[in-house]
Amino acid sequence: METRRLILRFPADLTGQPIVYRLAKDWGLEFNILKASINPEKEGLMVIEIKGEEPSLMEGISYLSEKGVIIEPFGQKVHFKQEKCIHCGLCVGLCPSSAFSMDPTTYHVSFQKELCLACGLCFKACPVKAMEVTF
Repeated sequence: METRRLILRFPADLTGQPIVYRLAKDWGLEFNILKASINPEKEGLMVIEIKGEEPSLMEGISYLSEKGVIIEPFGQKVHFKQEKCIHCGLCVGLCPSSAFSMDPTTYHVSFQKELCLACGLCFKACPVKAMEVTF
């Protein structure tokens, strides 16, 4: 079994179609939507993790491309530099996946990298740049 994380960008004419559903139905792929922002009749963005056998995975990705979905590899990673953190909590409030949390007793910020979507919101908000985004 192979797993891929991809960023899918949907043109306006595709946002109302059940395209991702076909990955499971036609190719038996498992998918997990990590993040989605769909504006009907405008555009769509989805970060997705797809899992399946290599031939089926490649056929599913080809299908997406043929339909007009723009596919980008998802390779960003966030590295949290605890020693630079001033524990202001800005990242905690912005993180859509709750990868950052604050201890209610000590007010120290902690980071769970396995929950991180690498969306970059924390990096943009952090006043001391305690996060580093790499590819």
